[in-house]
Amino acid sequence: MTGPPTLEGGDVTGAASLPMYDWPEIRDATDGLWQAVREQLRERGIEAPEALDRHADPETLWTNPALLLSQTCGYPYATMLADKVTLVGTPAHAVTGAEPGRYFSVLVARKNGAPQHLADLSGKRFAYNMQHSQSGFAAPVRLLADAGLASLPEPLKTAAHRASIQAVADGKADWAAIDAVTWELAKRHEPASQDLTVFARTPDTPALPLITSLQHANHRDTIADAYEAAITELDKQTRDAVLITGLARFKPGDYAPLAAPLPVSQVFPPLT
Repeated sequence: MTGPPTLEGGDVTGAASLPMYDWPEIRDATDGLWQAVREQLRERGIEAPEALDRHADPETLWTNPALLLSQTCGYPYATMLADKVTLVGTPAHAVTGAEPGRYFSVLVARKNGAPQHLADLSGKRFAYNMQHSQSGFAAPVRLLADAGLASLPEPLKTAAHRASIQAVADGKADWAAIDAVTWELAKRHEPASQDLTVFARTPDTPALPLITSLQHANHRDTIADAYEAAITELDKQTRDAVLITGLARFKPGDYAPLAAPLPVSQVFPPLT
């Protein structure tokens, strides 16, 4: 008796990762999600890796020709990846309150002395995860630029949303933009979040897309169907832990507005 066929006829097709919300506290649930997706893929004739790859650099994996499934951020997808990968779909997170497949950033500051208006940020130090983050950097840049505002102190790069939360709580920075799903994880698992409050939010945009390689483009819908079916079959505890309620079938064009140039020097003059 033979197992399910693979996409390219090998024993295992490529690699998989789900790095964007893979906090240690929910790692078992993320593994449970992947096992459900893997089983659904196998039922549809697609052999998939037994485990998620947590060792490879996620950004390198995104452009691996053998990639079966991963998740990236909307800004790098729109600006660097759209013509190099295949968009599968976008997970929906009901906890944000946004439309399925959309999300936003919350602007957070310490509860004691939190800004009352965006204009109050002119003398406040901004903490951000990385400049190619939609939620942590691009969204607040556009928000402040549209209001004609700037945050003048040199921003603090932290490399992760969780580190930005900690930096603001510790007084190393004054405010940060955190994506709404991460903020919910922080309220559940990061003690530093208890010292912070939300004082504003950015407009909604498409959330973090699932991608596969170009060589699997013909199987995009099958992969999306498998992911969506896996969500419906998760037990309530796992589904609640990963916060996922479904899958939105966005198209590449839905992310195109995120590729518009960022007025970084206008909003954060020290960053040239």
